[in-house]
Amino acid sequence: MDLRYFINQCAEAHELKRVTTEVDWNLEISHVSKLTEEKKGPALLFESIKGYDTPVFTGAFATTKRLAIMLGLPHHLTLCESAQQWMKKTITSEGLIKAKEVKDGPVLENVLSGGKVDLNMFPVPKFFPLDGGRYIGTMVSVVLRDPETGEVNLGTYRMQMLDDKRCGVQILPGKRGERIMKKYAKLGKKMPAAAIIGCDPLIFMAGTLMHKGASDFDITGTVRGQQAEFLMAPLTGLPVPAGAEIVLEGEIDPNAFLPEGPFAEYTGYYTDELHKPIPKPVLEVQQILHRNNPILWATGQGRPVTDVHMLLAFTRTATLWTELEQMRIPGVQSVCVLPESTGRFWSVVSLKQAYPGHSRQVADAVMGSNTGSYGMKGIITVDEDIAADDLQRVFWALSCRYDPMRGTELIKRGRSTPLDPALDPDGDKLTTSRILMDACIPYEWKQKPVEARMDEEMLAKIRARWHEYGID
Repeated sequence: MDLRYFINQCAEAHELKRVTTEVDWNLEISHVSKLTEEKKGPALLFESIKGYDTPVFTGAFATTKRLAIMLGLPHHLTLCESAQQWMKKTITSEGLIKAKEVKDGPVLENVLSGGKVDLNMFPVPKFFPLDGGRYIGTMVSVVLRDPETGEVNLGTYRMQMLDDKRCGVQILPGKRGERIMKKYAKLGKKMPAAAIIGCDPLIFMAGTLMHKGASDFDITGTVRGQQAEFLMAPLTGLPVPAGAEIVLEGEIDPNAFLPEGPFAEYTGYYTDELHKPIPKPVLEVQQILHRNNPILWATGQGRPVTDVHMLLAFTRTATLWTELEQMRIPGVQSVCVLPESTGRFWSVVSLKQAYPGHSRQVADAVMGSNTGSYGMKGIITVDEDIAADDLQRVFWALSCRYDPMRGTELIKRGRSTPLDPALDPDGDKLTTSRILMDACIPYEWKQKPVEARMDEEMLAKIRARWHEYGID
């Protein structure tokens, strides 16, 4: 189970296009990918890149069908339904399918060290005109080990290729990677790191989720229903997928930073690096592992909705729904962190109300969860007859069930991300305000609005005769 298996599955489901026309790594790959993703087109495997012999893969998560393919689920499932399946399989750490350590694997087909280390060997794209350079790590998992607990973390941090042996790594303040890095700084040691580029998409996805007390490799195997395999990278001793395409092994000096960026982020805007250099940690690449004919897995970002927004929406929907289940919040029917909100800033929860104040309890629970407490700016609650990812119906509820005075609560202060372009660049970039919008019909109303509904008997008759009408 690796990236190539997923690519083949996409091809079988007519969700892949092999691009054999020569393209340039400089802007062309990213722009073709962006236009394709915005039209909900296929994943792309660029097989002829100017100056290179190896391919680039983009668009892995851009449609709900490809999300379902990755999860081994029926292809018609919505984002909400796929996230619910993930939640059900991973709600508890009991009964996890433990990953298996192996001594060899395709990733060890080529081991380059010393003077042979040269990041220019890969067709690393430049994505947008104002980017600070080429970004080798966009679909990347950076493996770190906590020096105190021994726990392993797979973090998703963008990586700019600074030169042939160094990558800038954007480890944001407060993230687990930064907390681990500070421990190495306290010990006066460099931090071993291994960057995985190209693997089973489930491993990458597990690394973006929060599963306390469970290995990302174990989570992957549990969702897949089959043991995941990993091996210990020969230089760092960190676990990496045996079938990974590329692994960059090296060290990060917690006290030696270099400017990284700018980069067109998932918000559709550039971050502060566009106006002033911001020093970031640096991965000193000491060894490269790669398969024969390695596939560089990449994603552009920019304005929604594209590949990365679908990924973020899925992972945050899955973690938020899991947390609400763990809180034992009653009545939750469906959950969605909207891809249209970059997969972060707005969420919708559908619930079956059971008592007055129930919808506010749900909104408060979202805001108090790990997922909702970071970056979330808006929470909308709707009644059970509306699916959380049905935006057409959500806006109907906001129009015909929501009263701004009755249904709105403003929260002045909550944790945010410095990547949010709506925050004052000269102010506090780590906190934001929040809005709770209750679009449910109040439970306690004795006389509720009467919805215009079709006749069920007639609907059944029509469905049985649909082919007779000649309507496609």
